[in-house]
Formats: sequence, structure tokens, C-alpha cells
Amino acid sequence: MAQNLQSTTTLHNGVAMPWLGLGVFQVAEGESVVESVKSAIRFGYRSIDTAAIYGNERGVGQGVREALAETGLNRSDLFITSKVWNADLGYEPTLAAFDATMEKLGLDYLDLYLIHWPVKGKYKEAWRALETLYKQGRVRAIGVSNFHVHHLEDVMADAEIKPMVDQVEYHPHLAQPELRAFCRANGIVLEAWSPLKQGKLLDEPTIVKLAEKYGKSVAQIILRWDLQNEVVTIPKSVKDHRIAENGSVFDFELSAEDMALLDGLNRDERVGPDPDNFNF
Repeated sequence: MAQNLQSTTTLHNGVAMPWLGLGVFQVAEGESVVESVKSAIRFGYRSIDTAAIYGNERGVGQGVREALAETGLNRSDLFITSKVWNADLGYEPTLAAFDATMEKLGLDYLDLYLIHWPVKGKYKEAWRALETLYKQGRVRAIGVSNFHVHHLEDVMADAEIKPMVDQVEYHPHLAQPELRAFCRANGIVLEAWSPLKQGKLLDEPTIVKLAEKYGKSVAQIILRWDLQNEVVTIPKSVKDHRIAENGSVFDFELSAEDMALLDGLNRDERVGPDPDNFNF
């Protein structure tokens, strides 16, 4: 089980991926994202998750470089993820999108590259491109985001390399039991975006009570639930104290009863689009 912010899970190709990372969705390009990346790495985070569509890859790259210079860490100590956007899905377009991402990040390689959404008729060609990048050693691991079980099965039907990660909306109101079971059975690591349901879970009475019981914040209870369910998670924040708070979930453990209480909150309720029904 994860002991600290540097604790990792092992992907099916042997690559170590931190259990907890910083997400930068909706963090503005420029100083805001540079500073949040630096703050997170300073505090002990080793994983940073961005995407082409977030429009902040340059700032993430700058934050990474400045943090490395400041802390004396090596690039190999960090785990950087980005994602290819829907408009760039396809074999050649995905390869070109990867080049654009790397130019913006200013890095020599990426740790994880994901297909952001399962655009019908396009994601299988994009997956071939990810396999090419992986074989070339330009990315250490490849995966998908927002893929349901049937999308994963479709990719795996003719993939040479199966996805290592599926990053999806996951929180106590959307516990995705079938997807979790499928990923576990197939050696795919499940990763949570929007673990706090974009703040909508912060006044959920059951979680508020547990926070009081453990002397922790509601966010910390939810992130701990993720970890104990063996789900990698990437909470987003631009505030130093929140980044620190989100990273301080390794000094307590939820009891089996309390885990079951949290599991029981599932409503199959999304805050983001349904991967079977989106039009962007």
C-alpha cells in the first residue's frame, strides 16, 4: 500500500507510476501553472498530469524544469502525463500531436501518453500511433482516458500492446465497479480524474462525518478511499496549502466499515460527459 507521495504502483510493462499526482485541468497557462507544478514537486509530488486541450503544456514544462533545477531532482524522478485531443486522433495526426506536445513541454520523453476520449472510428488508429511512440522509446507507457469496458475491449481486440492505464471520472458518486473489476482482471491501472467531483462532494454528509472522525478534511478522506481501492488519483489545485493537504493522505487508514460506507455512496452520477455520448 502507498506509504508516501513517492509510492508507486507498477504498470503491466514494469514502469512505476506514483499513486498520487497533481492534475492541472483548468489551470491557466503561465505563472499559475508554473507555480502549482513547482509547489507540488517541492512538497514531494512526483507525478504531473496535463493534456494538449488544457492549453498549459508550456507552463507545465517550465515548472518541471525550474523545479528540477531548484530541488536537484532528476527528470527520471518525475512522472509526466499528457493526452492527445479528439481533433488529432488518427495515425499520422496523433504522431504529429505528440511532437507538438513534446515541443511545448520541452522534454525528451513522456512517461505516459493517453488518448483523451474514445472518438468513434478514430481511437483505434490513434492507438496504433501510441504503440509506435512506445516502441520508439519516446513514451514509457501508453493508455487511454474516458474508456468504458466496451471501448477497452475494442482496442484490445487488435492491439499489439494493451493499455496500461485508463483515466476516468471516479469518485464516491461514480464508483465504476464494473470498470474497476475489468481493469483489475486485465492488469490495467485505473486512474481517477475529478476525484472530488469538482468540489460537489465537499458537503456530502457521510464524508463530512468521516472527516470529523479521522480528523482529516473531506478531500483527504476521498483521496484515501481512492488509494485504498487501488485507484491512482490526480487532484487539482493551484493553492499551496491545498496541494499540501491533498498530498497528506499517507498517515491514516480508513477502516473496512468506513470504506464500505463510502462505496455505498455510489449513484452512477457523472459531473463530466458520458464517454458513450459526447460531441466534441
